[in-house]
Amino acid sequence: MKSVEIVAKTREEALELALKELEVDESKVKVEVLEETSNKGFLGLLSVNRVKIRATIKEELAQQAVRFLREILVNMGIFAQVEMFRRPGYIMLNVSGDDLGKLIGRHGQTLNALQYVVNLAAHRDSNEQERIIIDVGGYRKRREENLKRIALSAAERVKQRGRKEVLNPMSPQERRIIHLALQDNKEVVTQSEGDDPYRRVVISPKNNN
Repeated sequence: MKSVEIVAKTREEALELALKELEVDESKVKVEVLEETSNKGFLGLLSVNRVKIRATIKEELAQQAVRFLREILVNMGIFAQVEMFRRPGYIMLNVSGDDLGKLIGRHGQTLNALQYVVNLAAHRDSNEQERIIIDVGGYRKRREENLKRIALSAAERVKQRGRKEVLNPMSPQERRIIHLALQDNKEVVTQSEGDDPYRRVVISPKNNN
């Protein structure tokens, strides 16, 4: 990350010089005050002020997310490639390599936890609002197709039996897939009940609501 150290009479002056040298606006930098002194001269007639700052260009959200994810993988002893793709409203990080099953976990629980931690770390010093989605070897696409099948099968059972069905606990992202899969279904309605991480989708006959 590019940074400069500037000495000036005031913080404002030092920051202005730093931004000019880095050719960015203030929102793009992290500023640290390294030194600040104020001394009166002879008989108090002269005041000497000195401020030293370090201004560092912030990483973009996507760069922070990729770097943090790679650090986690290294610490886990996992050697894999991380590719970044920008999509409308979110950033996709795709992890590819061999023997990545432990990154996914049962029903994607480990993957969801990893995604949560990376989002938390990357957004800590960023004003960007894009969500970060992490996928491992195309797992999320396969999981999405499986969830759609689960939703359609459950809806058919609810229609035939005339009573609601409660699905297993799911992440917010997975619950959204269920809701979207059945939003145009004229026979059933869906809603989420409970508190995370045990929040579930409930599918009910439409005529009972």
